[in-house]
Amino acid sequence: MTDKKRKDYIEREISAFRDYLEGEKKSKNTVEQYTRYAGQFLRFVKKKVEDITPGDVRRYKIYISTRKRYSKNSIYLALKAVTSYLKFRGREDLAKEIKAPKRPKQMPKYLTEDEVRRLLDAAKGNPRDYAILSLLAYSGLRVSELCNLRVEDVDLSERVVYVHSGKGDKDRIVVISEKAAEAIEAYLLQRDDEMEYLFSSRKSEKISRVQVFRIVREYAERAEIKKKVTPHVLRHTLATTMLKRGVDIRFIQQFLGHSSVATTQIYTHVDDETLRRVYDSAMEEY
Repeated sequence: MTDKKRKDYIEREISAFRDYLEGEKKSKNTVEQYTRYAGQFLRFVKKKVEDITPGDVRRYKIYISTRKRYSKNSIYLALKAVTSYLKFRGREDLAKEIKAPKRPKQMPKYLTEDEVRRLLDAAKGNPRDYAILSLLAYSGLRVSELCNLRVEDVDLSERVVYVHSGKGDKDRIVVISEKAAEAIEAYLLQRDDEMEYLFSSRKSEKISRVQVFRIVREYAERAEIKKKVTPHVLRHTLATTMLKRGVDIRFIQQFLGHSSVATTQIYTHVDDETLRRVYDSAMEEY
């Protein structure tokens, strides 16, 4: 196969794989990651999918772990993507041979309550950004869910947000705080457009994930927070705070939109101070 034919073949394969993933309702992030890794795999083996051998797969695993020096997380994602692609193309014989390394379990990063206050205070001069940060901090929304919110999805009088087709294609209702509701109301009152989406930008009617990440990072720097702050860190922070304050983990599961309570279990970590307090309280009468 010539270089030109190989390139055309890979483009067709990845386009078809992308259509398949989107048809399976995979998240935009998953689609991008899986197609990128599948393309890398095909460029590495330089073969049509029907000609790929178990040896080719082994060589690819060695390549990404030694030559590319991927972390365990990246190796895991790459092999999951290749497995999905091979199954899509009917190569179950190869897919079942791939054993992805276990993902290292990492404690979720989160902010202290003081850091959250500083972050929000840094954005008070910008109604839109303050509303975005308040909603992320007090609702636990995923960044994609926030970007897809329409004005009609927010009921400020009831303090609820209707999340349509979030991860897993499940709708849910999220309660928001008075602070978040007030921030959204102030932002909407100063808008003079009739755009459909709740948060927009100068360039588009719907704000993008990249823009939201940039907003969070910018105000974290202004607030002089040394940790790496992302929208997902704010989601972790809310879950951790709710758990510390005694909220049942099953409620947190529903609030965050997790399909299984097992996913929510990661938030059951506690810091030393909380652990000591719980222990001392339980042992008072012992």
